[in-house]
Amino acid sequence: MHPDLTATPKHYTLFEDIQGLLIASAQAALGIHLLRAAGLVTGGTAGLALILSYVTGWNFSLVFFVINIPFYGFAYWARGLTFCLKSLGTVTLVSTMAEALKPLLQIGHVHPGAAAALFGISAGVGLLGLFRHSGSLGGVSIVAVILQDKFGFKAGWTQLIHDLTLFSVAIFLLPADRVAWSLLGALILNAVIAFNHRRDWYIVT
Repeated sequence: MHPDLTATPKHYTLFEDIQGLLIASAQAALGIHLLRAAGLVTGGTAGLALILSYVTGWNFSLVFFVINIPFYGFAYWARGLTFCLKSLGTVTLVSTMAEALKPLLQIGHVHPGAAAALFGISAGVGLLGLFRHSGSLGGVSIVAVILQDKFGFKAGWTQLIHDLTLFSVAIFLLPADRVAWSLLGALILNAVIAFNHRRDWYIVT
């Protein structure tokens, strides 16, 4: 049974927002950590940052943060100051947590298939949580959620289109098997978003 969308809208409290964004950011950071441990990539700005970090040796978290800066203006223009600030905050959180996990959770070996699947689930659920609390992982996820809200085009499909483009470039830079496993992770993540992110299912905004 769908909620009555004509009823008075409910909103998360400040505490609910903070804990939701923290938990979702931690899930996304854990997914990225697993992906990085297996030498895989993903889509979006996180995937671009991972590719750059592999090729150049630059710090992933710093690259991820910098790449997202231009998208904050678009977030502000399309959905206002709250979405812009929450996106900035969650990108900062994910960048910081992903870096903090390196010494705290050292992974000696993980099968790339397991890493890809667990990344897709963990980061997908994390991204759902961020969307639920009006946050994002910056970059493509900002564009994806705006397109879904304004035009009804599912956020997962927007991300998948971008991811396929990114992977077509990655195939020239990384081993083919790593790109194939990475694609599995991206498919799982975007399926989680596409099948579960329905704004009309929730009455809390």
